[in-house]
Amino acid sequence: GTQVRFGMATKADLNQTPKRIWIDETNEITADTVIISTGASAKWLGLPNETRLRMNAGGVSACAVCDGFFFKGQDVAIVGAGDTAAEEATYLSKLCKKVYMIVRKGEMRASKAMQHRVANTPNIEILWHSETADILGKEAVEGVVVKNSMSGELRTLDVTGFFVAIGHQPNTGIFKDQLNMDEQGYLQVVAGSTKTNIAGVFAVGDCADKTYRQAVTAAGSGCMGALDAERYLASSGIH
Repeated sequence: GTQVRFGMATKADLNQTPKRIWIDETNEITADTVIISTGASAKWLGLPNETRLRMNAGGVSACAVCDGFFFKGQDVAIVGAGDTAAEEATYLSKLCKKVYMIVRKGEMRASKAMQHRVANTPNIEILWHSETADILGKEAVEGVVVKNSMSGELRTLDVTGFFVAIGHQPNTGIFKDQLNMDEQGYLQVVAGSTKTNIAGVFAVGDCADKTYRQAVTAAGSGCMGALDAERYLASSGIH
């Protein structure tokens, strides 16, 4: 009995019952309960070749845990300076022969513990004051051009994989000023549940989770959201 509909949710009014969602700006649908599973989008550098080579398994990725295995025994580069970048660089170091970590400034934002772990991993080389100038390769990554912001020197890294770890942006813009969010836009839920601050509205997956961001954890919270919604409907006498 499930109806599957396709379209982009472009507007929401969750402060009344039934809830109202607009699809593709014109098609309005109503619901007694809403489960939000809009996820989060990785932030990218914006380089043309980055966009081209992240399609069709070209070697550009925003998830080392997801794709690191494909580069086992190879040399890779990762850009970022926070805890996520440090954690993913450490993870890649266990699979790859060499990991270049491209850091824009002369210091990292990662915690002291994570910085210590990176610094003490022999096959991780940190490139300070460095930015990615270009990604080389026709069908797949064949190298990365890095520019030193202090000297202006260009260096080509002979790598086959390029990982971007500069953060994620939750896809929650249409719920602003209705649902409680943190400063980054992640939806806030009641601990141990998927309940938001509006009764009958539930948030699951990466739009509410900035810690784990894995398919299996998102699927698990999706199951929680379905159970929470079912219980809400039953307790509200809605059939």
